[in-house]
Amino acid sequence: MGCGKHHNSGNCVADILRDIVDAQNDIVETCCETGCEQSINDLLGESDDDNGRDTVPVILYCKGTCKPFKGFGAQKFRHSDGSHGMTDIIASFIFRVKSIDKDNCAVLELLLSDKQNCGNDHLKDPTDQDTSNLGRTGVCITVDADCFCHVTCLPAISVFNND
Repeated sequence: MGCGKHHNSGNCVADILRDIVDAQNDIVETCCETGCEQSINDLLGESDDDNGRDTVPVILYCKGTCKPFKGFGAQKFRHSDGSHGMTDIIASFIFRVKSIDKDNCAVLELLLSDKQNCGNDHLKDPTDQDTSNLGRTGVCITVDADCFCHVTCLPAISVFNND
């Protein structure tokens, strides 16, 4: 039996990621204040407080090492002369799940605090990352969910466009 609420692929992490995508795209009772089930319920407005949330931020842990996964990418921008460029490479341990297909291939968007949009190469583990005012970067990576053994869901939030 899978650990997802609505999916049972045999991969617990993939099933949770699918539940998150389903809940986020559709914008139950639990005993935990923080966790995947509570975050999904909060996203869906099944809690007592005001909603307005659109994202369940996640931290993923690599199989074999049990270490948190850090994603990398670069934002693109347009120069004043109309040519295109990119920022320095950015990194994040925190992601918004954009999609996951039947083969457990997931698209994740890097989330960063507005204070960390650049120069975040100091991140050694998730506790180094500023979680106040997380925003979307527009930087997406594709991962194989089968490579992960654990997912930590952070409380559901409303993210802003960081680009």
